Amino acid sequence: MDGIHDLGGMHGFGAVVAPGGEAPYHERWEARVFALLQLVDLEGLGARPGDRATIEEMDPVDYLAASYYERWLWSAEQRLLRKGTIAAGEVEQMMERLAAGGPEPPAHRDPDQAARVVQWLGPEEIVPMQPATRTRFVPGQGVRVRRMHPAGHTRCPRYGGGALGVVPSRVERARREDGIGRARRWGMGPADLFLLSRDEAERRVQVAGLLAASFTPHCAALDPARLARGLARVVERLGVPIHEGTPVTRVRPGRADTPHGPVRAEVVVRATEGYGTTLPGLRRSLLPLYSLMVATEPLPEEAWKEIGWAGGETMAAGGHLFTYAQRTRDGRIAFGGRGAPYHFGSRIRPAYDRDEGVHRRLEATLAELFPPAAGAGITHRWGGPLGIPRDWTASVGLDRDTGLAWAGGYVGDGVGTANLAGRTLADLICGRDTDRTRLPWVQHRSRPWEPEPLRWLGVNAVRVLAGSADAAERRTGRPARLRERVLERFLGG
Repeated sequence: MDGIHDLGGMHGFGAVVAPGGEAPYHERWEARVFALLQLVDLEGLGARPGDRATIEEMDPVDYLAASYYERWLWSAEQRLLRKGTIAAGEVEQMMERLAAGGPEPPAHRDPDQAARVVQWLGPEEIVPMQPATRTRFVPGQGVRVRRMHPAGHTRCPRYGGGALGVVPSRVERARREDGIGRARRWGMGPADLFLLSRDEAERRVQVAGLLAASFTPHCAALDPARLARGLARVVERLGVPIHEGTPVTRVRPGRADTPHGPVRAEVVVRATEGYGTTLPGLRRSLLPLYSLMVATEPLPEEAWKEIGWAGGETMAAGGHLFTYAQRTRDGRIAFGGRGAPYHFGSRIRPAYDRDEGVHRRLEATLAELFPPAAGAGITHRWGGPLGIPRDWTASVGLDRDTGLAWAGGYVGDGVGTANLAGRTLADLICGRDTDRTRLPWVQHRSRPWEPEPLRWLGVNAVRVLAGSADAAERRTGRPARLRERVLERFLGG
């Protein structure tokens, strides 16, 4: 299953705290929920499947916002509704009557039923499990988990699909091996990032021209729109109002200006990525560089049998103007890449989200890499600007004197990084000294981009240079070293 309940292997949820000696119930209603669950099963009052499988149908935001017994109560209500034991709206009507001061429903006492439940639960004495005499694994040993996408209920945790870096040439293989070497020096171990042989890579996905692939397990695909809407619902449930449709025209100490007046706060956080360049004084802080995508229609099962790609991996391919892709939950290929032009003055326009030439190149590359998808219709084309700092280094910080905080410059890797940035900002604003606030990117300030027209000339020249380097390497089979040195100066800031 790929639901939010499959937390095994996920990051960002903090440590598992086992306080010890804690009572089984925090409040009396939790004990009542436990008793209700036993009755639903014992008396056959609820529909199948059982409670655990039903819980996995919860909306991810509701699941994360609910406590342990709130999830079980939700599951019991759904099962009772589906069996017809209670009517639709019956629970809501009862809640409204109680909220209006109406009488509570009469208590139901059935000693025989209670005795049956106690007997059904089994003996009170807990029989400890005997340790295995022979263990299959030792602490710290790497294991491989089977990756599946079944339609039904399973208890297989997700662990993320990981990320593949497709190697289409000897030049790219050398580049990947060099990248793995640098990762080792930064502390990534052999289980964190490694190279797959051609056979190993093709067991995961069939890509035309594949020679090898790098792989890291530390990646998972998600639906960004669902994430954004879900985060908004969580924030609103915490009592925080969200005001949409009101543009911020300027950010200054203690306030954010809008056409309708200022919004005042002790700390103002700017987390606007490439869109922040539209604010006064910030035009050269980041470069809004567009990345565009296409998505196919759902592919037939025959195509997926040829392609494979059943493990949920994300994928990147190509050289300096690389492409990236994932298999969606509804059987499409979502495929994106760089190469869109930079617009003079860091302009951002809705029309720039679509570039016919770039989208055409993406469609051709998709068909080249995945021949079984070559005839598929393209149903979606879109894009948006990334936020690129001059030194290509993301940062998060707080200026206590002005009350201005910032986070961004993620260069397209913003989902996980923004999560870390948010938690780091919370520590900074609350004055907490933590491991997060001591990370190197905290309070880092990138130098500004060059003024126009140098910025426009330089960025678009590098874009053309990257494309020509890729073409030269495909043509000659050798690294385009001179072009690479120029690109490294640009990317290294």
